[in-house]
Amino acid sequence: MSFLADNLLNPPLLFFILGMAAVLVKSDLELPQPFPKILSLYLLFAIGFKGGVELSHSGVTPRIAMVLGAAVMMALVVPVYSFFLLRGRVGVDNAAAIAATYGSISAVTFITAGAFLNATGIGYSGYLVAAMALMESPAIVVGVLLYRMARRERSAAEKTDWPALLRDSFFNGSVFLLTGSLLIGAATGEKGWEAVSPLTDGLFKGVLCLFLLDMGIVAARRLGVIRKAGLFLAGFSVGVPLVNAALAIGLSRLMGLDRGDALMFTVLCASASYIAVPAAMRLAVPKANPSYYVTMALALTFPFNVLVGIPICFAVISRLWG
Repeated sequence: MSFLADNLLNPPLLFFILGMAAVLVKSDLELPQPFPKILSLYLLFAIGFKGGVELSHSGVTPRIAMVLGAAVMMALVVPVYSFFLLRGRVGVDNAAAIAATYGSISAVTFITAGAFLNATGIGYSGYLVAAMALMESPAIVVGVLLYRMARRERSAAEKTDWPALLRDSFFNGSVFLLTGSLLIGAATGEKGWEAVSPLTDGLFKGVLCLFLLDMGIVAARRLGVIRKAGLFLAGFSVGVPLVNAALAIGLSRLMGLDRGDALMFTVLCASASYIAVPAAMRLAVPKANPSYYVTMALALTFPFNVLVGIPICFAVISRLWG
């Protein structure tokens, strides 16, 4: 329970709670556009660049390649079993979109877990940022493949525009900036870090606090949609991340990861996308209802992970690791 208490006293998490409270008490607090988008771009740039610098130190060893392969495997497996759990309840269209959402990742949850580790004095390896970049898109492609396989009887006119889908999956703004920053950090190394560290390091925690304040406001405003979606989807929003976390902890143990790396790998596997996947699903599965897959990820899974899931996973990892 001390991990949960420590997490709740972490400033970024307190600002997230403050944002949710603002909606609940009907405050007019709001971050004006495009400020939230600027904060999001900054966080992706900073975490990608730092990860690239760390990757330049370690290189790509067989062990790192194994972890990256395990990350991609989880991004491929999770949407498959999620789709078959969901299709009988919400239909093929919604099942494909939700499955892709939970197979992909949340960069903000990853960043929040990093802040949690920093608060506990434990580090993690920069190559896990590469894992985050690799996990973003495969789940989208798998989700659409499952959708197309289940809808084979449709006419040729309804076939998916695969070039456009792949372009949107691999080159949407968040994935492109994260991957590009990672590559630039890896190419410039320590000299590059020294040049930009006043921006990427000095401002990071403050920007994260403001971003999570806005995320709290957005999440609280979507809670009403979840009530209409029913208990099954609400349970799925929490239950599936817990299953994925258990699988990831087992894989982390088998791969011999230390506590910090195990937590970050687990958080990647247990999170859900609310940025990259919606952009792709609007194109590939237009009949899927965004109020399901966006709201489930943002209003239930994201708050659960950052408030409760991260410290619980860390407590389990700490106990198993000894």
